Amino acid sequence: MAARFKMKRKGVGQMLRMPSMEAEMRRRAEIIRGVAQAISPVDDRGPHPGHYKASWEVDSTSRGGRHRDRATATVRNTAYYARWVEYGTEKVHAHHVLLRAAQIGGTNQ
Repeated sequence: MAARFKMKRKGVGQMLRMPSMEAEMRRRAEIIRGVAQAISPVDDRGPHPGHYKASWEVDSTSRGGRHRDRATATVRNTAYYARWVEYGTEKVHAHHVLLRAAQIGGTNQ
């Protein structure tokens, strides 16, 4: 006899907000943060050498996503110039640190 499954949206929503789901999202984000720190460029001649590398942080919540209905984790860099390092300027090439960290960290899950 074949097994039967009837999905309930309420149950799926509860599963997506479980503390263990948030913990797993945070664990994955911590891996990506670690990779981002490892590959972050450091300008030894700059006014704040190592500041960009030390500014990576992770945050998680059980009410994330577009509809605030699932656990999420966010990796971000708090240095004010982080977007210029990531995307570059007309004078400095883009490093794409977070993009590369997500690609590398995603395979090491």
